[in-house]
Amino acid sequence: MRKKSPYSKEAPHPWRNMMLAGTAVALASAALVVRRRTQQAERENPPAGQFIEVDGVRLHYVERGQGQPLVLLHGNGTMIQDFDVSGLLDLASENYRVIAFDRPGYGYSERPRTTLWTPTAQARLLHRALGRLGVEKAIVVGHSWGALVAVAMALEFPKDVRGLALLSGYYYPSMRLDVPLASPPAIPVIGDLMRYTVSPLLGRLMWPAILRRLFGPAPVPERFSAYPVWMSLRPSQLRASAAEAALMIPAAFRLRSRYHEIAMPVTIMAGADDRQVDPHRQSERLHAELPQSDLNLAPGAGHMIHHLVPHEVMAAIDAVASAVRTEGRRMPQLAYPAPGTLQ
Repeated sequence: MRKKSPYSKEAPHPWRNMMLAGTAVALASAALVVRRRTQQAERENPPAGQFIEVDGVRLHYVERGQGQPLVLLHGNGTMIQDFDVSGLLDLASENYRVIAFDRPGYGYSERPRTTLWTPTAQARLLHRALGRLGVEKAIVVGHSWGALVAVAMALEFPKDVRGLALLSGYYYPSMRLDVPLASPPAIPVIGDLMRYTVSPLLGRLMWPAILRRLFGPAPVPERFSAYPVWMSLRPSQLRASAAEAALMIPAAFRLRSRYHEIAMPVTIMAGADDRQVDPHRQSERLHAELPQSDLNLAPGAGHMIHHLVPHEVMAAIDAVASAVRTEGRRMPQLAYPAPGTLQ
C-alpha cells in the first residue's frame, strides 16, 4: 500500500467549513445587534452637557450650580449618568459649582489610543480642562477608579485641589481575579473583535449579577433602573473599561509611595460590606497613612455607596468643605441608616 506523504495536504472536512461559516454568520449577526443597540442608546441618551477640547482630546462635562467648585469623577465602566441617577449631582449643585466629567473613553469623551491613560495622565488632562473652565482650588470627589484619578490630581496639583472625598477606592495593589476576566476587550485585534460582537451581549446577560455584586449586600435601588445600560456596553466604552481594569493594579503600585504627600483635608468613605473592593485593606489602610483624613464606613452598604447613602456622602463632602474653610479641623463622624434600611 502506498504511504501518504506527511507533507500532503488533506482537503478540509465539510463539518469544519460549516463550523467556520456558522461562526462567521454568528459574529456578523452579533455585530449587527451591537451596532443597532449602540445607535439606539446614543439616540436615547444624547450629550447632557457641553464639550471642551484639551490637547486634542474632546471631553464631555456637565456643570450645575454655583459656589465652591466641586469636581465629580466616576468609576470604571460608568459615566456622568451614574452621579445623576444616584441623586448626588442634584444634591451637590444646591450649594456648589459642580463639574462632572465623562472621564476619557466614557460617555461622550474621547480616549485616543496614542496615550496610556493612567490616573496621572487623566489628572493632568482634567486639570488643564478645569483651568480652561476657570475652576480653581476645587474639592475633588472620586468614586472607585475615579478615586485614583482624584488622588493623582491632588499629588500633581496640590495648590489647586483644596480637599478630597474618596468613595469606595482601590489604593494598594492586591491579587484580583476580576482583572484577567475584564481586560481582554482591551487587547488589539482580538479585543476589537470581541467588543464589536460578543462582549456587549455577554455583558448584558451578566448585568444583573454585576449589579448584585456592586450593590450587595444592599438591594439595587429602584431608581438605578434609569441608568442607560447600553451606553456602558458600547464598544468604545468597553475598551476604556477593559484598559482600566488592566491598569488598576500597576496604577495603585505607582501611586502608593506618594500618599504621604497629601496634606489637604480628606474624607474616605466606603461600604463596610463592599464585595468589589475590600474596605479594610484599602480604605482603612489609606486612612491610617493619612493623619488628616477621616474614615466613614457605611454598614450594610456595598461598592455603590453614592447610590445607597447619597445624603451621607453629601454630608461627607460638606465636612471636607467645612474643614477647608477652617484650615483643616477634624471632620465629624457621620450617622448612617440602620443596616437593611439603605435605599
